[in-house]
Amino acid sequence: QVQLVESGGGSVQAGGSLRLSCAASQYTYVRDCVGWFRQAPGKEREGVAGLKYGGTYYADSVRGRFTISRDNAKNTVYLQMNSLKPEDTAMYYCATVTRGCYSVSWPFRPADFNYWGQGTQVTVSS
Repeated sequence: QVQLVESGGGSVQAGGSLRLSCAASQYTYVRDCVGWFRQAPGKEREGVAGLKYGGTYYADSVRGRFTISRDNAKNTVYLQMNSLKPEDTAMYYCATVTRGCYSVSWPFRPADFNYWGQGTQVTVSS
């Protein structure tokens, strides 16, 4: 089983920063395709940042403010979020696929990903 655990969420004022982490369990590891998704109440889950074969991808709404990265030694993927806005408020999830990365294209779709973390809440106040 692929086990992913997100952490680093919290409540911040607009303009603040948070760094989310997505750690794989001791029995698995981060894969070639990893995505950060978010979902606000009443809205569809959307991909905000992704990694594919070392390349980075961003939704227009977060480009220039968010940065996705990985540390293979720590088996962890990060999402650095700067200049946060109230509209960034959502539950954030990391996800990966165990096979078929070649066929996954940006924008990442939730249905393309097989394994998910439990989510971490990000709340941005104006």
